[in-house]
Amino acid sequence: MQPLGRQPGRSPNSWHGFDRACCFCSAPLKTPLMDLLDRRFLFVVGKGGVGKTTVATGLALAASRRGKKVLLALVNCQERVSELLDTDPIGSEIVTIRENLDAVNMTPDAALQEYGLMILKVKAVFNAVFRNRLVRAFLKGTPGLEAWSMLGKAFYHACPPRGEPDYDLVIVDAPATGHALDMLRVPFVIESVAPPGLLRRDAARAVDMFRDPERSGAVLVTLPEYMPASETIELSDALSNELGIPVLQLVINRVLNVLFAEKERPVLEGLPSELADDSEIRGLAIAGKRRVLRETVQARAVRQVCTHIDAPWSELPYYDGLEKDPDTIEALSQALLKTV
Repeated sequence: MQPLGRQPGRSPNSWHGFDRACCFCSAPLKTPLMDLLDRRFLFVVGKGGVGKTTVATGLALAASRRGKKVLLALVNCQERVSELLDTDPIGSEIVTIRENLDAVNMTPDAALQEYGLMILKVKAVFNAVFRNRLVRAFLKGTPGLEAWSMLGKAFYHACPPRGEPDYDLVIVDAPATGHALDMLRVPFVIESVAPPGLLRRDAARAVDMFRDPERSGAVLVTLPEYMPASETIELSDALSNELGIPVLQLVINRVLNVLFAEKERPVLEGLPSELADDSEIRGLAIAGKRRVLRETVQARAVRQVCTHIDAPWSELPYYDGLEKDPDTIEALSQALLKTV
């Protein structure tokens, strides 16, 4: 298995077991991961394609290794967790995939049924209400209710109205940024506009938990690139300012090893233009220039996102082929534990 982390001796910012602060930001990390895993409910959120599922799975593994009973809740997605952990495909029913770790890929219909049964308790009553054709048509046509059925199901496992919760920690691998915000807005809307009753009470309990930084919060995942960094800043502002949901952690994924010091970059950027077209090292010089440009963009994007988001951060290295080597996600989970 290819080792995770920067190789020693490559640069002053090289990785050493993932135990130092962000290499592009001078401030140290603010809180240890143990504090993060002591919450009851975590949203892992970010732009599509930034590695949310990888980070959510890594956090779930880290928490389960600490003896916590964990539910990894996916939201109606083409799931990758089974490939990462080399398990059977994960469907709409909760399954155990590791010791202390369960997973589910929530779908609106299955989540609504399970959430309804959790609330009504008696299956005959549930069938009388939810199997009614008119009721089902009304539920499907009510904006946000399908989203709430999935979010409410995950919330219920972390904070039932009575008794002990099923899990010590529920981690929601949320949809991409825009859809995630729409989903998270639903309980706030229900609390504001729904008439008094069970639905409103549950939404109010969820809002109370989601805004409590000691019990819940968001883990933002981004890439060291301009567009993902800008979108992550907007997401953080929406969570904090609009919804009051605390941002607990920032994970910058797929960070390249820094090969060239900042003072070396201008020389490498200008080198190709100084070489003849038939120079034997022209191809190497062009490759060096491209690498320098990527490292420059990376450094600026990381500074941008770390400056604007007031939360602890950690970095994960670029790694190709996670699905081909399931042991790697275990190593990455340990890396998360060390970086934070």
